[in-house]
Amino acid sequence: MNTVLAFSGMSVGEDGKVRWVRRATGLDEALQRASRLHSALVSRGVHADVLEFCKAELLQENYFHAVFEAMKSIAAKIRRTSGLTSDGAELVNQAFALGKDCRPILALNSLKTETDRGEQRGFANLLIGLFGTIRNPAAHNPKVEWPMAEQDALDILTTASLIHRKLDNAYRYAGGTA
Repeated sequence: MNTVLAFSGMSVGEDGKVRWVRRATGLDEALQRASRLHSALVSRGVHADVLEFCKAELLQENYFHAVFEAMKSIAAKIRRTSGLTSDGAELVNQAFALGKDCRPILALNSLKTETDRGEQRGFANLLIGLFGTIRNPAAHNPKVEWPMAEQDALDILTTASLIHRKLDNAYRYAGGTA
C-alpha cells in the first residue's frame, strides 16, 4: 500500500496512521521506499532464513510481525536440528545446556576448553533472553501495545541472522541425548 501512497506523498506508519512524506517521483523510488528495511537487511548480508521467514511482513513494512516470524524461525531451526519438540527457554535448555556431564544435544564447538563451554553457555543465555524479550511479548501483546520501530526491527533481525549462522554450524554432540 505504501508504494501506491508514495505517489501521493503519503505513507502508513507501523502504528496505522497516515503521514505526509515527500512525493515519490517514480515507481523505482516508491518501491525502494516500501522495501527500505528489506534492502538494508540484504546489504548487511542477513541470513537467508531470516529473509525467507519474514518476506511477506517485510514487503508490508510490518516490523512487529517480521520480528516475530524471525524469532519463530530460530526455534524451528533448533527443533529441526536437535529433534526436540519443546519451545522457548525449555527448548534452548534441552538443546544447549551443558549439564553436569558437559554433553548437550547441540554444540557450537568442541567444548574442550572453558572458553568453548563459556561460548556455549553464553549462546544459550542469548537465545533465552531473545525469546523472553522479543518473541514472548510479540506473541502475547497486541501490536498496538508493543510498537516496533524500523531501527529496532533492523537490529533484531540482524541479531536473528547471527543466531542462524551460529545454528548452521552447530552439530549434534556425540554424547548428547535427545
